[in-house]
Amino acid sequence: MKIAILSGNAMSYSTTRLQKAGEYNGHQVDIVDPLHCFIEINSGQPLLRYHGEVMPRYDAVIPRLEFSESNFGTAVIRQFEMMGTFSVNKSDAVVRAQDKLGQLQLLAKEGIRVPRTGFIRETENLKDLISSVGGAPVVIKLLESDQGRGRVSTGTAKSAETIIRAFMGMKVNLLVQEFINEAGGAGIRCLVINGRVIGAIKKAGAERELYSMIHSRGSAEPVRLTQNEKDMAIKAAEIMGLNFCSVDFLQSQKGPIVTDVAPSPELEDIEEVTGRNIAGVVFDHIEKTIAPTMAKPRVTVEII
Repeated sequence: MKIAILSGNAMSYSTTRLQKAGEYNGHQVDIVDPLHCFIEINSGQPLLRYHGEVMPRYDAVIPRLEFSESNFGTAVIRQFEMMGTFSVNKSDAVVRAQDKLGQLQLLAKEGIRVPRTGFIRETENLKDLISSVGGAPVVIKLLESDQGRGRVSTGTAKSAETIIRAFMGMKVNLLVQEFINEAGGAGIRCLVINGRVIGAIKKAGAERELYSMIHSRGSAEPVRLTQNEKDMAIKAAEIMGLNFCSVDFLQSQKGPIVTDVAPSPELEDIEEVTGRNIAGVVFDHIEKTIAPTMAKPRVTVEII
């Protein structure tokens, strides 16, 4: 098959791993930078150009968009879909997941536990905002961020107010969330592919990034999820409409609390720590979905 990885970072671990996994399975895999695409909208004849040339037809596309690429990138995914290309994550699902405020609202509506969260645009109600999420310490999260980056915890209400005012003065949109003390500064990240949990790790955050699953090494370990945690992660992915995503959550006395569902999950830590060929399972999913008459996929991964 001919498969495109839609990514603006051709050298990232996740992008190169996916390319190698696809080539190992016998596919032609190209990395396509969405920002160099040109969309042509014609009735009945949608086209994509890449670096000025008409893009060849692809059987499948794997979206891997950074937040800064999401607006135009999702339009490119939609154009692929209009051309009959299978997308591992649909354009509307990527849009839904990239809206971090809307994501929390939708998850909460469907019964998934999320942190108590406040969102305001003016500073006169800061004390009420902090009180509404349980008081200090709180977690402050940038809306325009990827996979847990852009989060900071604060120990006092005064420091929280100072940070919030500073960011709002720069016209930055923030969420303020409750601090889950019993999580002990550690979070769980699990990978969900086609309604199955493929791997999970437990990772300690730095003191000032307690909820963050930042891309750092040496602090992660494999973890076996409970059935309740696996069911929750699968349901969260289903609510977002994502076939391939990471689900980050905290372990609390009330059960798992979801902090983020990411449509372009990082693979390096989870592959290294669990020893699982996550990238290979993505192509397993593609093969089973769009080429059911092909030979059995070469990659077999035990489901935890």
